[in-house]
Amino acid sequence: MSEKTTTKTHEKNSVEFSDDERAAMKEYANELKTKARRGGKATKADGLADLMGQIEKMPEPDRAMALAVHELVMSAVPDLTPKTWYGMPAYASNGDTICFFQPASKFKARFSTLGFSDKAQLDDGDMWPIYYSIKELTPQVRDRITELVRRAVG
Repeated sequence: MSEKTTTKTHEKNSVEFSDDERAAMKEYANELKTKARRGGKATKADGLADLMGQIEKMPEPDRAMALAVHELVMSAVPDLTPKTWYGMPAYASNGDTICFFQPASKFKARFSTLGFSDKAQLDDGDMWPIYYSIKELTPQVRDRITELVRRAVG
């Protein structure tokens, strides 16, 4: 006896990206192309120019906050290499992205974010935060950013 198998036709689960997400992916593709044109390596000056170019494109108040975060990060760990990552200001150590600044305008969020990659040494037990909302750069927030960046690098 043979069993008849029926299958249901399902619509393909398609992932639809927002316009902002598609734009971020295009920016990342452009970053990879730029890196390839530079022979696979960018100097610290190249990365800084790319980062500052992205900050200049930001609307206020994101631009002012991004500049302040940039100054805090570079003051905390001057050896970090500025770069862009998906069109956002980012900072690397030994080629690995350690942290990045996501302006509120990037994905139409209500706050900006300071994020850390898995390369950041922020481990604290079995669970710890890696994204921090920034609504205002108070003295306490500035101190916390400095502390987190130093800790992330180790």
